[in-house]
Amino acid sequence: QVNLVESGGDLVQAGGSLRLSCAASGRIFSINAMGWYRQAPGKQRESVAAITSGGRTNYADSVKGRFTISMDNTKNTVYLQMNNLKSEDSAVYYCNAELRTQRGGRPYNFWGQGTQVTVSS
Repeated sequence: QVNLVESGGDLVQAGGSLRLSCAASGRIFSINAMGWYRQAPGKQRESVAAITSGGRTNYADSVKGRFTISMDNTKNTVYLQMNNLKSEDSAVYYCNAELRTQRGGRPYNFWGQGTQVTVSS
């Protein structure tokens, strides 16, 4: 089994910063990519940022220049540094990992339980 545990969500004022962390553990052979999604009340879950094991990154237009994703391959951990936060960034943030649990196996997607980010204006 694979577990993803997020941390770092909090209540912060607009213009402030937060750093989210997500650690993957369990039966992990290799990780292809990790990423962050978010879901606000009444809205669909959307991709925020993603990073491959090789370091290639991708960001939603709404967070470019404000958020930075990074990954520590030695710890199977992904981070999301969020700066200049806005009220519209308020959501539950979910970690996602695409990984293989055994050599030669197909990749699977796993999700964390979510961490709440609330930005007050």
